[in-house]
Amino acid sequence: MSDERRLRRIRFWLLVMVVGLVLSGVTAFPLELETRYLLRFVEPVADRLPALVAWIRRVHDGLVDTDARYPFLAYGTDWLAFAHLAIAVAFLGPLRDPVRNVWVVQFGLLACLGIVPLALIAGPLRGIPWFWTCVDLSFAVFGAIPLLVAYRHIRVLAAGPRSAPAEGSPAPVRG
Repeated sequence: MSDERRLRRIRFWLLVMVVGLVLSGVTAFPLELETRYLLRFVEPVADRLPALVAWIRRVHDGLVDTDARYPFLAYGTDWLAFAHLAIAVAFLGPLRDPVRNVWVVQFGLLACLGIVPLALIAGPLRGIPWFWTCVDLSFAVFGAIPLLVAYRHIRVLAAGPRSAPAEGSPAPVRG
């Protein structure tokens, strides 16, 4: 595969990550509105998915109550949204020069890995149902996939052109 084609693939997968981060960030602002619409969407299947509908209703009611009584608590999710958007901006570096900025991709992979213990520890401590913890864990998987693909291509680019060893010399060892 040519370096140019590899670079296009890296940029595609990094853009997938950036779009995911931006969507996650932007959707962390209007939580009450989103859960209201989500509840309207899932209520018709309450008889088939009672636990899911009950959880979404509980979350929505909690957001409504909290916003009415303690609106300043939403400031925490505003910062969460900002963090997603700021991390998305960090990926502009690897989009421009993936080899030099590979550390951002490595950081992203570590962050995806960090989702796992956070969800498995904090979820039960905060009373999050298991099925929703699985939704949270899916962010680790769906975040890591594009980053792993991009990282694999970046490592090949960083290794440089592969040339045949001189006659009589041992082949180079690649790690």
